[in-house]
This record gives sequence, structure tokens and C-alpha cells, in this order.
Amino acid sequence: MKRIHGHEVMKMMLASGKPYKKTTLAKEIVKTFGKDARFYTCSADSMTASELVAFLEAKGKFHPHKDGFQTAPEKICKHEK
Repeated sequence: MKRIHGHEVMKMMLASGKPYKKTTLAKEIVKTFGKDARFYTCSADSMTASELVAFLEAKGKFHPHKDGFQTAPEKICKHEK
């Protein structure tokens, strides 16, 4: 099982340049990192792609876009993993 930090997902979002909806982001995460990957952050661990999306949304890491939402570089905290 791969463990991926949530920052990597946010960087993936930025690199894509496209807006997401919750379901499309979860699918893109699985496509990019694998269906067995689990995600962690500073305050949570062992999340699925869908759980990570909900977690990031609750933490205010997304901003509205006319076609869904996106993130921004300043939403990624600057500490080391």
C-alpha cells in the first residue's frame, strides 16, 4: 500500500490546471496514485481518495471555480512532511 501526503494531491491539482468536482477529483486521485493508495496529512492518516477530498474541503483547501473547485499554491502549508 502506498502512503501519499495530501500535498501531493494538491500539487497534482495545480499541475492539471483544471477544475474538479468531488467525484472527478476522487477518480483522478485513484487514476494517478492507484486504487490501493492511502493518504495522510498532518492531522489525519489512512484516508481513501474520497475521504481525502472531504478532508481537504473541510480544511478550506479548495476555492470555487465556475466549473467546480480548484486549489491554490498558498493553500499548501509550507512545513516538511
